[in-house]
Amino acid sequence: MSEVFDVVVIGAGAAGVGAGRRLAKAGASFLLLEARDRIGGRAWTIGGAWPVDLGCGWLHSGDVNVMTAIAEALGLHVNRTPAPWQRQSEEHEIKAAEQARFRESFSAFEARIEALAEKNPPVAASAYLEPGNPSNALIDAVFGFISGASLDQIDARDYARYQDTGVNWRVSEGYGALFAKIAAPLPVRMATRVRSVRAGVGGVVRVESDRGVIEARSVIVTAPTSTLARIDFEPRLGDKIEAAAALPMGAAEKLYFALAQPEEFLVDSHLFPRADNPVMGSYHMRPMGRPLIEAFFGGDLARGLAEAGTDAMTDYAREELAGLLGSNFPSRLTFIAASGWARDADALGSYSYAKPGFADMRAVLAEPRPPLFFSGEACSRARYSTAHGAFETGQDAAEQALAFLGYSEPSPRA
Repeated sequence: MSEVFDVVVIGAGAAGVGAGRRLAKAGASFLLLEARDRIGGRAWTIGGAWPVDLGCGWLHSGDVNVMTAIAEALGLHVNRTPAPWQRQSEEHEIKAAEQARFRESFSAFEARIEALAEKNPPVAASAYLEPGNPSNALIDAVFGFISGASLDQIDARDYARYQDTGVNWRVSEGYGALFAKIAAPLPVRMATRVRSVRAGVGGVVRVESDRGVIEARSVIVTAPTSTLARIDFEPRLGDKIEAAAALPMGAAEKLYFALAQPEEFLVDSHLFPRADNPVMGSYHMRPMGRPLIEAFFGGDLARGLAEAGTDAMTDYAREELAGLLGSNFPSRLTFIAASGWARDADALGSYSYAKPGFADMRAVLAEPRPPLFFSGEACSRARYSTAHGAFETGQDAAEQALAFLGYSEPSPRA
């Protein structure tokens, strides 16, 4: 007779790794099933002379982020250099007075949302822009990077609920490398795509995959909102599927160039191409002192570039950089790598946002349905769209599964 696990975890991304770490501490029998041929999901570091993160790269709220201590305990280095966002190095295209006005306008915009969003009827975040403010285009651009969607697409209440200390650090070896290291001792079955989950008689759940059937007493589901409907659940989970549709995946993409003459730029400097149009990239020059440019695209622009392919993304970045730094500048760049999350079959985007009026769907998505439990960044009320938010929901789901199975003495998150 085949083994019946205490828990099967669907997905070995940040949430799945968080769940696995907690289950291992409890001594439960479990197995992680991962559709990809690697650990980490949307946390993915590729090597070379300088490790680069094609997925999540920042320890957001690094001073309270659980991943900071875990990274250092595993011997990885946390780079505490402040993030360069919301500032323009020197005065390329955006003058100092415009930069100051933008920072003031952005702070006022956030303050309005935080003060009023929960009191007012649910609306898109764009309702809180100050009409006619010349900084509105740049604010909208920044939200494309933050949310993977424009202000008119995201719920103001959802944004108000997000918790952030404003401290952003990086793992020098790569965020994806961190999750791979955490997962190294965990039992993971790669290249195993789950097709159906059927809660049968006798307290056994049958998990059917393209590599056979696995049986368990409980299941933790970490699939992103974009792929949850692909799994055939029995009994049906209509409200979960509706919640996933209300929390679609925004688009955020990265592109890396090597700099032939890195000394031209300050370490960890930053450039926006313009201030009057929300459709543009963001360029981090010499991140962590490396001779690189990290280009970042968000929202509809990111999705369009990813779907058009790497060459289209590279051409777009070169054109914007030429406009900023001169027509000869792109000749000094060497392409390294680019992401393509919007066309990745197991992601179809980068991180979730709530459509206007649907912020409460995060709680619906996260609600346990024993013997099924749910996790992932989209399940987090206050830390959605982050790797640490996903990791924490994975730990929460593991706690719920362990309680259901009769395990005692839950441990704190770690």
